[in-house]
Amino acid sequence: MPYPAKLTREGITRAAHLLLDQGGPDALAMRPLADALGVRPGSLYRHFGSRDALLGELAEHAADALRLDLGAAAGTLGPRDALNAVAQAYLDFARTRPHTYDLLMTPRPGQAPGIKTSAGKHLWNALLTHVGALTGNPDDTGHAVAYWTFLHGAASLQRSGLYGASGPQDGLDIGLNAILDRMARAAKA
Repeated sequence: MPYPAKLTREGITRAAHLLLDQGGPDALAMRPLADALGVRPGSLYRHFGSRDALLGELAEHAADALRLDLGAAAGTLGPRDALNAVAQAYLDFARTRPHTYDLLMTPRPGQAPGIKTSAGKHLWNALLTHVGALTGNPDDTGHAVAYWTFLHGAASLQRSGLYGASGPQDGLDIGLNAILDRMARAAKA
């Protein structure tokens, strides 16, 4: 089979995202991806040296997608309303794109702990900017970590079904407002 001229890195990434969304990272193997694209698995390796490289690319795209969703949610809202909207967008992303969210939050082999990717760093900086707008400290890592930790914990509990049939009730609003109140107090200090 000749090298497919129309096979591009972007086309592979799009097809991989579909497989990822359908079955998660475990379902994303090079052979099913090649089958979905109508090529031989070896053709994929011309664009991605390994499955891990492909997963890394998908994680980069996931971080960018989440960052764009958060920015769109915040829009031109004031700082506190923006952080409320960002929280909702974050939880929606985790709920509607669970496999993509998992890939974003799961370290890959050979990756150092923490977010070291450029897209991950941009995502962190976006959250830090929103938090800093409320606290008045553009480098307020402490509050940004508390906010992101709360969102990730809420997303994990929501997705695992541990809230049960009654759901979180008002617990998410109580927790988020406590964090935002603390940020607002920091701005006054």
